[in-house]
Amino acid sequence: MDLRATAYEGEVLNVIQQEHASGDRMIFITLTRFRGKPTKENIAQSQKLLDQLVKEGGKILGLWWTLGRYDSVLITEIPDEKAAMKALLRWDDMLSTETLVAVTREEALKLLE
Repeated sequence: MDLRATAYEGEVLNVIQQEHASGDRMIFITLTRFRGKPTKENIAQSQKLLDQLVKEGGKILGLWWTLGRYDSVLITEIPDEKAAMKALLRWDDMLSTETLVAVTREEALKLLE
């Protein structure tokens, strides 16, 4: 196990938990795959869509390009599922996506009570 990776993952989780402390918005983790080779035009269009998501009340908690099965991971905080779906459907021509709804560990533990 790479301890640097574990420490980094812990930092990411801490940021997400701190950002989501209010609990009134939802966290979405979106795994993406490019539908074709990424181009400068696609990247510019993608940035416009990210900006639009923010204008509509969403917050970008993290965006990483990755190696492996998925090409990127996007973590967002969005008011609800409908707003998330509206935002993510805009990328349909460029990306295939798989989106997970996430709750903090503390929130999940409360559900067990």
